[in-house]
Amino acid sequence: MALKMSLAMSRVFRLLRGVVPVFVYGCALWCVAASRDAEPHWIRVSSSHFSVLTDGGENKGREVAVRLEQMRTVFAQLLMKTRVNLPEPLDVIAFKTDKEYAQIAPLHDGQPISDPAFFLPGEDRNYIVLNLFEDDSWRGVTHEFAHLLLDHNYPPTQPWFDEGFAEYFSSLRLDNKQAQIGGDPEISVARQQNLLGNQVQVRNPPKPLSELLDTPVWLSTSDLFTAKHSRSNYGEGSHHTLFYAQAWIALHYLLNKNKLSETGTYFDLVENQKVPVERAIQQAYGMTPAEFDQALKDYSHSLEASFQNQAAPSSSTAANSVVSQFPLPVDNIGTSTKQVPDTDARSLIAELMVRLPEHRQRALQELNTIIGQPKTENAIAHRALAWMHLQSKEYDAANEELSSALELDGADPWVRYYLALVKYHAAESSGHPFQGLSNMMQDLRAVLDWNPELAEAYSMLAMARVEGGGVNSAMEAMRAAIQLSPRNEGYLLNMAQIYLAGKNWDAATALLDRLKASQDPQIARAARKNLEDLPTLKKYGLMPQQTVTAAKAESSPSAVTKPGTPSKSAPVSKDAQEEEDAPATEKQTVPVQPPAPDKRAVKFLKGKLVRVDCTSPPAAVLTVAIGTKMMKLRTENYKSMTVIGADQFSCEWKNLPVSANYKAGGKVDGDLVSLEIQ
Repeated sequence: MALKMSLAMSRVFRLLRGVVPVFVYGCALWCVAASRDAEPHWIRVSSSHFSVLTDGGENKGREVAVRLEQMRTVFAQLLMKTRVNLPEPLDVIAFKTDKEYAQIAPLHDGQPISDPAFFLPGEDRNYIVLNLFEDDSWRGVTHEFAHLLLDHNYPPTQPWFDEGFAEYFSSLRLDNKQAQIGGDPEISVARQQNLLGNQVQVRNPPKPLSELLDTPVWLSTSDLFTAKHSRSNYGEGSHHTLFYAQAWIALHYLLNKNKLSETGTYFDLVENQKVPVERAIQQAYGMTPAEFDQALKDYSHSLEASFQNQAAPSSSTAANSVVSQFPLPVDNIGTSTKQVPDTDARSLIAELMVRLPEHRQRALQELNTIIGQPKTENAIAHRALAWMHLQSKEYDAANEELSSALELDGADPWVRYYLALVKYHAAESSGHPFQGLSNMMQDLRAVLDWNPELAEAYSMLAMARVEGGGVNSAMEAMRAAIQLSPRNEGYLLNMAQIYLAGKNWDAATALLDRLKASQDPQIARAARKNLEDLPTLKKYGLMPQQTVTAAKAESSPSAVTKPGTPSKSAPVSKDAQEEEDAPATEKQTVPVQPPAPDKRAVKFLKGKLVRVDCTSPPAAVLTVAIGTKMMKLRTENYKSMTVIGADQFSCEWKNLPVSANYKAGGKVDGDLVSLEIQ
């Protein structure tokens, strides 16, 4: 309610500008506005993959950008990645002083957090905020940065792996010549508050993880590997932090013993083949869970002396056995610097602060001050207000702000992105077709020209295309989103919707069967509902709720939009003109009975793709070796088949590890449902 009143006041405020004087309440948002004597105060330092807004000077800004580039490189080397995706924009803001940082840091018990940095996730973008007054403040976000990279560059795993890797990554030390990793990270007070809940008063100082393992009772490996979520309600007891410590030592062991390939086999067994954890450990690692328990304990004990000496690793042979050191010079990391007007910097910082509830009111006052003066009004401030309206589902007000932003800066890609996002969420909330479908697609293409790795833009474009009738082009866009963000189950659910629209029942069923077991209750519920509605969709071409609506509207001039057909309330783009889609003139409420459904069970295999035969396009036959056995799997149309792990299907593939869902029988050994390149 307070937010709505504040936003309403902001609109009144703008109407009155030029009629009454604008009064600023006390001091401005922070001391940025109070120190104008050193203009230009703010700069943007950019590297190949990161951009840093800072008032700390070019050298400090470059150091932050370089450290982020180094962290990205270390991640790629640890997990043997040739490409690292970052499909959600990452804004980095680095403040020169403690005072500035404290003005925007999240609060705990009314006081700013003690860590020198914080990570703020978001639907549209993520933020890293640093206090440059502290040395190596970037280290305060290594744990969250590791999670961010895992989410977009590694297949779904269990919590122990993600948390263990993030803890291992947080031991990273960097300078201009080399990287060191593998020491004993500490859990800071702020991290303990985050893990245990902000209501818990942490009285003890930070504690090294190795000390947490100095206990006779450990979680069994089976319990560690089956923990549903690392931030479960363990309370303030030792089990909660023990989970992190054991996950960390498990990853330390697996990385230093070169067992990542065995770990990949383990995850294939438990995630894809649904093998019980105990049996998967035995098959993947060649050890029983009890033997794995002992191996971890022995490994931990063998490193105790090394961890005790890690304060001076260069002088300790034992420590060098723990800390991996490798050259990572920064001479080849280029950066550029651009001056940022003070008003733009204030707007960008306010755009961050509206995402923090404890600072939102002050940010709103600052934004009103900026847009209330013709000399300072800018598109950034308007789009920040639009974001606030969007969170409150005030779509008309959001569009009003975005229209103002477009008038001020028609080239701002964020404004185009938010215009599409408003249409997407408005349709999602109302259940109605997208309004201004062609404009939405045009905006999203402009956004992807600006940032071709923005996964959410691909996802929205896919759903706009399927509503316009372009099932194949929708599938292409959604594949791009999934490729960039393989753990996003919302994208997989959208892909299932596209399969349903294209009447690809087998692929939709296989994907929905997988999603109905999701840990996300909303995803699981939606998948189960789609599976329940599938027989009605197959029979009538409409979901049950659409069938009822169609019956009521039989004599109405407005028709019900069928899955896979263009919406009559929106113009059809050229993406919709695809020969395999239902004709736009089709007006049957209940279509003819489709052929009998294929009731063959979907099976799974893992092997090596020997060759691909594309002599009868668009059909293709894949020869897959499983041990000494050869199988031929066929797809009627490789252009529309689900492919994971590659940008698109290739007839040139040879000798690649693959896994596949297929149905036995047909013209060869089986018909492909989906293919994953390992």
